Amino acid sequence: MDAKARVNVGSFDRGGKSRILTEASDHDFNPKTTLTPYGIFIPELDELFLYLTESKVTSDFIVDILSDFWESQRKRFAEVKTLVLNQDNGGENNSRRTQFMKRIIEFSQKYELNLRLAYYPPYHSKYNPIERTWAVLEKQWNGSILDEVETVLNFASNMEWKSKKPIVKLVNQTYQTGIKLTKKAMSKIENQIERLTDSNHESFPNLGNWFIDICFVKT
Repeated sequence: MDAKARVNVGSFDRGGKSRILTEASDHDFNPKTTLTPYGIFIPELDELFLYLTESKVTSDFIVDILSDFWESQRKRFAEVKTLVLNQDNGGENNSRRTQFMKRIIEFSQKYELNLRLAYYPPYHSKYNPIERTWAVLEKQWNGSILDEVETVLNFASNMEWKSKKPIVKLVNQTYQTGIKLTKKAMSKIENQIERLTDSNHESFPNLGNWFIDICFVKT
């Protein structure tokens, strides 16, 4: 899972080359709107699910699209009891982000799934397989004018990764930023997760930030 850089929507010169001579603005100070692509990628199947939003990417947005993905796909994976989520350690989805941890535990309980959160450390996000799909998406609209939301969606829908087109959705909900749990509420969250520790390696004292297990508990 990962987000791509926000895309300005408007008649802007974005660089690149096109066979069609097109006039464009030479600055993008006042875009019509901006869109952030956020993807869920299954490397073993070469399948990409793209969600685009005009809202800020928040903890609630991330878990909502994960829920949407699982609702649509879980029948295919009926035997799966554990999901491994490889992510960058971003501001809205890291393991110390209280609202994210609250929502991801709720996801685990709702769908009766065990979760393993595996984060890429700083400056290592290039190893996340989804990063390669962003290059293909950028090439897809290279040199084109992204003047409307529909234009962005059309380009995204027609990209191909390993001869497969992504499932693309526009998320219209606006998400509130800055939601946090109290320390007392977060202490209850910590009791429901297991952070990986390795006391034998002094050079890796914070492994608990990068590998987290969440076990479904039947009530």
